[in-house]
Amino acid sequence: MLWFIIIIILLVVGAVGFYISTYNNMVKSRNWTDEAWSQIDVQLKRRNDLIPNLVSTVKGYAKHEQDTLEKVIKMRNQLVEMPADNRQATMEASNQLTDSLKSVFALSESYPDLKADAEFTKLMEELTNTENKIAYARQLFNSSATRYNNQIQTFPGNILAGAHNFQKTAYLETPVEEKAAPKVSFE
Repeated sequence: MLWFIIIIILLVVGAVGFYISTYNNMVKSRNWTDEAWSQIDVQLKRRNDLIPNLVSTVKGYAKHEQDTLEKVIKMRNQLVEMPADNRQATMEASNQLTDSLKSVFALSESYPDLKADAEFTKLMEELTNTENKIAYARQLFNSSATRYNNQIQTFPGNILAGAHNFQKTAYLETPVEEKAAPKVSFE
């Protein structure tokens, strides 16, 4: 009889330990996903801080390109005002800003003095590095989201996830324009 009680106690302790361990692992995965998102947010802020300097540098050389510069500032301001909890909308606004920045970079081809400007070159390098960091942070976020989603959608995590309201995390999608193959012409 004593062995039976000991076995029951061990089973209960094991089940409680397993429950706690599974729950804690799901919390850790959710926190890693949140931390990965915060890394994206940090890089977006860094880019947003660089843009006014870039625009003021370009203004001195490209006075006839006000529409392009105003579009960049407008996109930047929309991104800054975006609610932090809407991840997909934030990334869509970020992608639009990236497209606008490409047109600013293209201005350097039309304005050789701008291309030769040390401040412009430095800002372009910093923005390019920041864009690379954003891409890496997106990749890290999606990896963290995969780990988290796997934990809450597989047994026994799915039972605990339902009981504790763990929600699936959406992946950051790549814009359709970026998925398209570039057109190459040898004419």
